[in-house]
Amino acid sequence: MDHVRLSDGVVTLTPFRAADIDAHLAGEDELLVRWLNGGPSTRAGTEEYVRRCTAQWVHRGPARVFGIRTGPEPVLVGTIDLRFAMPCLGPGQVNIAYGLYPAWRGRGLVTRAVHLVGRYAALEGATEGVIRVDPENLASAAVARRAGFRYAGRVLEPTGNRLDRYVRELVGAPAGTRTAAVGAV
Repeated sequence: MDHVRLSDGVVTLTPFRAADIDAHLAGEDELLVRWLNGGPSTRAGTEEYVRRCTAQWVHRGPARVFGIRTGPEPVLVGTIDLRFAMPCLGPGQVNIAYGLYPAWRGRGLVTRAVHLVGRYAALEGATEGVIRVDPENLASAAVARRAGFRYAGRVLEPTGNRLDRYVRELVGAPAGTRTAAVGAV
């Protein structure tokens, strides 16, 4: 788990970990609660979530949650996760979900993070990225489009929610490039 580090020189992604809990709780706002978390986070709930995330990394499970970091002393600015198995996904598809803390929005950081996790997911065997967005979440849909995803339609999810789906073919980083460095930190 600690050996995974993705970076493009501006954004760095590393597994979400216990050391991130305070920053995550401080950064959460009503938009993250509404669009991503489904309810306000608590310390106990976030600690349990980190334990589950860590277990997924250790056992190479179908969920990989990254902290989005930026700056010379990388500061946690949000999260992005990959789900390699979900009822709404087809073979080779991976779901990408993201959330950025309010002070960091509007800087293109999530778009960069989507590109990085897309390359990582391709190296892990995924062939197509899927971003599922509530039709009212215009900012998230804009990120999907900026990251090269195309609108694929509105679908009724197994949960009963109607979500817009954006899809894009995924390719890994070419050998010798720095845009998606995966290796020892």
